[in-house]
Amino acid sequence: MSQVSSTTNSAATGAAFMLVGALVFAGSNLLQSVLPTPVQYGGFGMSSTGMAFWQYVVAAILSLPLVLRIGVKNLRTSHPLVHEIRAFVSALGVHVFVYGFASGVPIWQMVTLLATGPLFIILGSTLFLGERASPARIGAALVGFVGAIIVSGVGTEGIGWTALVPIVAAALWGTTDVLTKYLSLKGESPETLTVSLLVLVTPNHLLILLAVWALGIAAPGVLPVGLADNVFALPSGTALWLLVLLGALTAAAQYLLAYAYKVADATYLQPFGDTKVPLSGLVGWVILGQVPSIWFWPGAALIVAASVFIYWVESRNRTPTLATA
Repeated sequence: MSQVSSTTNSAATGAAFMLVGALVFAGSNLLQSVLPTPVQYGGFGMSSTGMAFWQYVVAAILSLPLVLRIGVKNLRTSHPLVHEIRAFVSALGVHVFVYGFASGVPIWQMVTLLATGPLFIILGSTLFLGERASPARIGAALVGFVGAIIVSGVGTEGIGWTALVPIVAAALWGTTDVLTKYLSLKGESPETLTVSLLVLVTPNHLLILLAVWALGIAAPGVLPVGLADNVFALPSGTALWLLVLLGALTAAAQYLLAYAYKVADATYLQPFGDTKVPLSGLVGWVILGQVPSIWFWPGAALIVAASVFIYWVESRNRTPTLATA
């Protein structure tokens, strides 16, 4: 019975950390939307490329106390290449995603289309990690995805090519999540996963920033307007404090996700991660006045229902199996 309790507690703990992480992501999405928005539209006019780089510089600095607390020896790993690939893919996903915000796509639509991620994660976890994608897990992911599509207004308001931006970001971050779970299965601790990502991701952000900057100089007009402009510039005043806050939320979110994946399966956790959709939509509405379409509410209800359903099924199915053992 203690084994049953331990397994159930692990599932509940993973779900709780994922839900808190979704709330933190909603806050970071708000800041990622405001900072690169042009001044004439109420934002601060940062380059999305530069914002992503400085965001992770701040996050890396704020992680220094954690590095000192856990000790440098705990950062050693037998999988340096996997950590580097994970950091690069994560950084690239950030740049793709924040570019969508800089293009003027509202938070609620950006994040709902990002909810295609669970399909990429289930595919990767099943093919490369050997996780069992049960009908309940697949069904919950599909319901969450349908909810996201409903929220996005596809077939009603219509969406243009910008819909590809969060979908590409979803594929990149889905890959990051699968690599995170892989490293967890190899025995990497949440601290190692968090700090290694924050340490490695900043040089990768710099690499992407330099590539964008160089391409902007070498081939003017190839990149979208504003993407390669003032990429190294730091904001001042309120914008600087918001950038620091964004870095802090980034560090917190990565730790929460790493710990969640440490204690529970990636495919089990994904419907809980989908709650970032209604949370981000509400934050954008309340603070920025980005009123979601009428389809936001039924879609959000499906996403929440998927999370509750998979938790109920998984909790019920674990008990008899472990009790018999």
